[in-house]
Amino acid sequence: MSTDSNLIHVEVVYALPHEQRVFALVVNKEMTVKEIIEKSGVLAIYPEVDLDKNKLGVFSRNVKLDATVRDKDRIEIYRPLLADPKEIRRKRAEQAKAAKA
Repeated sequence: MSTDSNLIHVEVVYALPHEQRVFALVVNKEMTVKEIIEKSGVLAIYPEVDLDKNKLGVFSRNVKLDATVRDKDRIEIYRPLLADPKEIRRKRAEQAKAAKA
């Protein structure tokens, strides 16, 4: 068995409102999400990314730092929400109710 069979292609993605960065990597298939993100260099370019706070996903499915990935997976680093969607819906409902009265 060659060592190449242990390598997979993955992407690490981080998006800002006006910019999206995609880091393409070839990594060992045993590496965790955390190790892959650290290897990508995204943390050096975007110091605001905090792996203890930012949520992570693979193709929109939430994953933990210790998860492993498969060939051609896309690891996504999500930014914190600016507002709670439930709170926004509640306020809109209150405003609509007040507008009817």
